Amino acid sequence: MTPLVLARARLDDQVVAVLDAVLADATTRASVYGPRFVLLWNEIARSVRGGKRFRSGLVLGAHDGLGGEHPSAAVAVAGAFEVLHTAFLIHDDLIDADTMRRGEPNLAETMRRDATADGLGGVSADRWSIASAVLAGDLALALAHRLVAGIDAPTHIRTALTELLDETILVSAAGELLDTACGLSLDQPDLQESIRVAESKTAMYSFRAPLRAGAVLGGADAATLAELDEHGRLLGRAFQQVDDLLGVFAPESETGKSNTSDLREGKRTPLILHAAALPVWEDLVAHLGRADLDELTAAGMREALARSEAPGMVEHAVAADLDEVRARVAAGRLTEGLAGVVLAVVEQIDGALASVSVHIEEARCRAR
Repeated sequence: MTPLVLARARLDDQVVAVLDAVLADATTRASVYGPRFVLLWNEIARSVRGGKRFRSGLVLGAHDGLGGEHPSAAVAVAGAFEVLHTAFLIHDDLIDADTMRRGEPNLAETMRRDATADGLGGVSADRWSIASAVLAGDLALALAHRLVAGIDAPTHIRTALTELLDETILVSAAGELLDTACGLSLDQPDLQESIRVAESKTAMYSFRAPLRAGAVLGGADAATLAELDEHGRLLGRAFQQVDDLLGVFAPESETGKSNTSDLREGKRTPLILHAAALPVWEDLVAHLGRADLDELTAAGMREALARSEAPGMVEHAVAADLDEVRARVAAGRLTEGLAGVVLAVVEQIDGALASVSVHIEEARCRAR
């Protein structure tokens, strides 16, 4: 078993316990302000508990891989990254006007349905849904800060982690804003800018920051932190590009979210930017970004993309990033424990890439 798996087996239950405790406390405090506020906190808790705890595993794995001596603090910080992830998902769904998450109605949609059941309709119910999601995301962000600020660790470590959390939110918000501007055609990104969005959003809060947080708690030196940052950047952008492919080609039953949403929003992912330079663009340009894009038209776009060279170009880029990570690990720039954490992530992304390749081939066959 890899250090990442070992760390999770040993400490994951403690992360769950910490999250359950802080969420239960928040819900109890919320009861003073009425049942709708309680429902909001229950939905935040549902979102937190529904994750795979991938980011917390990276925090714990990096700390454990360095033989860290702050396990309780690592557990709290790991929990903070799960709450941070929830905050970003709530706001991301709101920005993208998505109503489903992990195969179920998301927080905003649940709040809208609750208000509709009480007689609120139309635009008013939508406004309630939006307000609820904005506030829920804000509350989750505040809770993440609280978890980090309250750790039992030396002052210089707590300060470093607080600053890291602040930088993570700043960089991720910048990436989200750029992503939204590109999707609305306010900006016209090239491929490098699209990759930079992935590095700002996914790479920062899902890979670089959790790895760095665990390493800071584990007492890593500056050279190790810098090396982990580079690994996080490469892993994050590889992960995001695979996720972009899954978001178009994988069925909703597998991902828990719509495989039409990205096409409807007109997201300028590397897949779409590659396609824009190929003959397949003629089959896509009239429909990409249409607010009324239907499932049948989206299926035709999916099959057209599968016939083109665009998915293979993305797959090649992902494979190159993963190969670079493997080469850096082989060069001995990380401790054995940290290398095990990084290689475990490489294996997961590689597996997801193989899975999406199957879906692309299925779409290609349907198009014949």
